[in-house]
Amino acid sequence: MGLKVRKNRAPPVPEALLSGAWTPNVIWYLSGGPRRFGELRADIPRISAKVLSARLRELEEKGVIERRLIASSPPSAEYALTGLGGELMPAIDAIAKVGHKLKSIVRSRARRAA
Repeated sequence: MGLKVRKNRAPPVPEALLSGAWTPNVIWYLSGGPRRFGELRADIPRISAKVLSARLRELEEKGVIERRLIASSPPSAEYALTGLGGELMPAIDAIAKVGHKLKSIVRSRARRAA
């Protein structure tokens, strides 16, 4: 006889604002100021153009970033965080700090094991 399955007491997960791979990375790099598509591709070299386009569209639809057309030849667009997008930065920064701590712990354990 197995263990009884307990009910989860956590509230249901709200609809995710930050869904999809690379979304935190896009927000992170836009926190430094407005960037054009090609600049974001250079900032995040492993992201494909298709995925970057999809993330930018999703974030724009959700009000996290804004897209501004630049009158140039050829025409270009610049992306920047909105006020809502800026409010996400403390949470993303906190996650990044925990990630650095975890990497440090793993490295120190690997050194002790060697």
